[in-house]
Amino acid sequence: MNKTLRTAAVALALIGPALAVGACAETQTRESTGAYIDDTAITTKVKAAILQDPALKVLQIKVTTYKNVVQLSGFVDTSQMKSHAGTVASQVAGVTSVNNDLMVK
Repeated sequence: MNKTLRTAAVALALIGPALAVGACAETQTRESTGAYIDDTAITTKVKAAILQDPALKVLQIKVTTYKNVVQLSGFVDTSQMKSHAGTVASQVAGVTSVNNDLMVK
């Protein structure tokens, strides 16, 4: 039961702001509500893929998505981890490209 409640809380926290935005039109500097929700879903999928990978530490990697482009930032222990995180992110459905700004400690 607790796992279900935590999952629901995380989903609400991620999608809640998108629901509050309403029906906004997309501009060059602002996404439409639908695009924002799509990007939020991609971010969630990338975070889940990183979390499921035993070679990566999810708490050290920040994931953001804008117009299907994923940006990875934060710190990893090795250059192999940096490369692997980029590969994992690029394999998620909906990702068009990855900006891998991870830094090796």
